Amino acid sequence: MPIFEYRAQDANGRDCRGQQEAESARQARQLLRERGLRPTRLTQARQNPTTGLRARLGVTDLALVTRQLSTLIHSGLPLEEALGAVAAQSAKRHVNTILLAVRNRVTEGHALATALAAFPRAFPELLRATVAAGERSGHLGHVLEQLADYTEARHTSRQKIQLALVYPLILLIASFSIVGFLLGYVVPDVVKIFVNSGQPLPALTQAMIALSDGLRRYGWLLLMLLIAATGVARWALQQPRLKLRWHALLLNLPVVGGVLRAMEAARFASTLSILGKSAVPLLDALEISATVVANLAIRQRMLDVARAVREGATLARGLERSGDIPPMMLHLIASGERAGELDSMLARAAEQQEKTLAARIALVVSLFEPIMLVLMGGVVLLIVMAILLPILSLNQLVN
Repeated sequence: MPIFEYRAQDANGRDCRGQQEAESARQARQLLRERGLRPTRLTQARQNPTTGLRARLGVTDLALVTRQLSTLIHSGLPLEEALGAVAAQSAKRHVNTILLAVRNRVTEGHALATALAAFPRAFPELLRATVAAGERSGHLGHVLEQLADYTEARHTSRQKIQLALVYPLILLIASFSIVGFLLGYVVPDVVKIFVNSGQPLPALTQAMIALSDGLRRYGWLLLMLLIAATGVARWALQQPRLKLRWHALLLNLPVVGGVLRAMEAARFASTLSILGKSAVPLLDALEISATVVANLAIRQRMLDVARAVREGATLARGLERSGDIPPMMLHLIASGERAGELDSMLARAAEQQEKTLAARIALVVSLFEPIMLVLMGGVVLLIVMAILLPILSLNQLVN
């Protein structure tokens, strides 16, 4: 069915724009009028067969769409009408376009999971597999509600980590900026007096002058080298082998490695839990959960766990061999397997791990702040000493 892009005015006279699916332009105008909109411009959207492959949905949009679909399906609305209603409510053009395309495929007879598979960058594999399980079990509304809760929880956890890192990042940038300003502009003007006096300068002052001159003369070269190094690093991280080695190296770092392991363990457990509650088979759920893990080294070990379970090993035993899951989580998973309540135990283990992760991140951030302040104070002290030492030498000379 064709899609028309429109510009219209609502009942309050405010301009709005979006897309409307209709058989013809006349029907599109009629549908807009039924929604209380007065169309001022209507054009048929250009259909690009590769649009679905490039389209993306943000975490917030994905959670909102999933929640709205769940609510409408729970209320007894057919799937096609629910998709159309959610698309009509979206104010973002790309979200509207994706949902209308999914609705077209569902109208043609495809299952919802199959329709979502045409947009792999908008709907992740976790969501598609869970929706497929919900369609098989006949509890699609409940599965979508669980997916919405899961997506919102992941987004909230990510926001907490980002907010915790904002202040240290600002402090780091401010520290480098202040030191660069002092070395580039303050130190040369102050020590120029001592250089013109002809008196021998202390070693610390000479080193500070040399560093300042180097920054002023070759600062642009250092900046270009930094940009080039960033480009090379981004290229290297796109190579699978180099990226795997880098991820393995990160896991061996003293503080960062523990935080990354805890983060990936919580993500793996929560993903496996939501898939299990949605009636996805354990082997399929393990493989999907492994692909959600961002660290390639841990992902490979989780795939090995899936292969071990496929060969007959227990989940707890396979995770224990991987070495990436904390002991407390292993105990909860093992007890869940014995009691036949693996899904609930996985959810409890993921919740506990997220709390531990939040506490560890808070500890790292609280340690980072005083360390940066001490380092900043030490650098400023060196600069001040480099300026004061020649003054003291001149005073002794005058006396």
